[in-house]
Amino acid sequence: MPLFFETATLAVEFMTNVWGGDMAIADSDRWPVTGRQLQLVVCLLLTAFTLAVFWQVQFHDFILYDDPLYVTRNPHVQSGLTSGGLIWALTTFDVSNWHPLTWLSLMLDYHFFRLNPAGYHWTNLIIHIANTILLFTVFRRMTEDIWKSAIVAALFAIHPLHVESVAWISERKDVLSAFFWFLTMGAYIRYTERPGTGNYLMLIAAFVSGLMAKPMLVTLPFVLLLLDVWPLRRLAFPCIPSEKTVSVGVEGKVISWFHAIREKLPLFFLAFLSSVITYLAQMSWKSVGSLEMFSLNIRIANALISYVHYIVKMFWPANLAFFYPYIVWWPTWIVAGAALLLAGLTYPILKHMGTRPYLTVGWLWYLGTLIPVIGVVQVGSQAMADRYTYIPLIGLFMMIAWGVPELFGNWRFRKIYLSVLSGVVLTVLALSSWQQVQYWRNSVTLFEYALSVTSKNYLTHNNLGVALFLEGRTEEAVRHYNAAMQIKPDYQDAHYNIGMTLAAQGKYEEAIHRYREALRIAPDNANTHNNIGVALAAQGKYDEAICYYSEALRIRSDHENARANLAAAMVRREGQRKAIEGKTDARRPTSRGVTGEWGRD
Repeated sequence: MPLFFETATLAVEFMTNVWGGDMAIADSDRWPVTGRQLQLVVCLLLTAFTLAVFWQVQFHDFILYDDPLYVTRNPHVQSGLTSGGLIWALTTFDVSNWHPLTWLSLMLDYHFFRLNPAGYHWTNLIIHIANTILLFTVFRRMTEDIWKSAIVAALFAIHPLHVESVAWISERKDVLSAFFWFLTMGAYIRYTERPGTGNYLMLIAAFVSGLMAKPMLVTLPFVLLLLDVWPLRRLAFPCIPSEKTVSVGVEGKVISWFHAIREKLPLFFLAFLSSVITYLAQMSWKSVGSLEMFSLNIRIANALISYVHYIVKMFWPANLAFFYPYIVWWPTWIVAGAALLLAGLTYPILKHMGTRPYLTVGWLWYLGTLIPVIGVVQVGSQAMADRYTYIPLIGLFMMIAWGVPELFGNWRFRKIYLSVLSGVVLTVLALSSWQQVQYWRNSVTLFEYALSVTSKNYLTHNNLGVALFLEGRTEEAVRHYNAAMQIKPDYQDAHYNIGMTLAAQGKYEEAIHRYREALRIAPDNANTHNNIGVALAAQGKYDEAICYYSEALRIRSDHENARANLAAAMVRREGQRKAIEGKTDARRPTSRGVTGEWGRD
């Protein structure tokens, strides 16, 4: 904590001398630096500020939500960097996505850190710091404004909505894909300054790498078009005269929309290809919600409200949770209010696109980059997620960094007021993030906090039950499983986990009843079939157990536990038959069950 306050004090002191542009800094006795030295100072401050907020993640544990799928129970990741692992990473649709670079980065972490979560957390944090510095560098190069670029980067680095992407090991794909997003922007700037095959191939390579980390980059070609308008000034908005202020573009001239789109056609094609692959991956894991489950009207209502909620949480980042339950019905007046608010913001922003293009670019950045995750194509059961704002909020940060100074015009105390305001806002956000990071310490603290700030959160009740069960707090676990089923009676995971709890207590008949209820909801769950077999085998009912093990293998041929249990049950059945014939003693089997999968992204 002292490190945080020392860093915050230094940052505020720096901002007081900085606001007003580079010349103000150059003339300052306190900060006698210019050019690259100044950029280095900013980068060091951004690094220190980010470390002060997030350093505590090194003491955090894995989380019982997706981390088992990505690391702690993933045999492919735990095999390390091998040729087989590389082939698997390039070909698997595991966890509803195709993101081979993310898998390879986790394999590399396992090679060095095994199952020590500190190493994985440090990797996420280092990538986030690199993203912050890249974001600052890219914006400074595009706009030639160090101060405003630093504000955008600082907001990105410490905003509480970004804690989830950094503090959650499974969100490696978020920070890693953003790293290549910013590299792609940097490569594009280089290409606009010096068009050529080599620079364009660098642009393609960075973009493809980003898509291989997370398909969130599918909107990046559209963002590059926006950057052509501002701040690169290669394009003018339709019907708006161009005022070229930066000498970039083909042969130093403003280019046409036809040329701008044509040069990005390979990027659009790659984005389309990535979208198709992602859709197939999500369909293979049955992650895409059907129209019967989420009607189009419900999805549109949720999208409109989520757009507004993200803006509200940007300004007032309270009650943040790792999972927000989907609300299938909103009052008409709330949906209409969200639509009117978005329209009311969009109209004046577009009206001033000629005089204040940064507002239009920032607003369209925000709206556009959220489209893949706004829920029109519903993936998973969450209504929204803080991690989805990692890239989109940059658009709103741009609007703030360039728009707020204009509100003060040429007021004589403008520099002092803006410096103090910036320092206060960043300090408050940093303190909020520092507190938010603490909730990610372990599964119990995270899930308990989520329950305290949300309602009807069946998934969190279930996951907290699992975490408590693994700590030996069985009665508390059962209470949370029951709470989950009260909210969502057809919640298969809660039935399954109560079955596991009962089986662990030796209550096999009750466990089988719960498992069969889970099968009624999800008949193709191989784990449930396997665990019914385990409970039956524990009672000596080998013939029935063999049927369930066989069904588990029919559903999932690579289910190693079911295969081992089937072999053991067949041996024990033969022993039982011989014992009945008086030839030998039957002994109770030792079977292995599996613990289930507790949610996925």
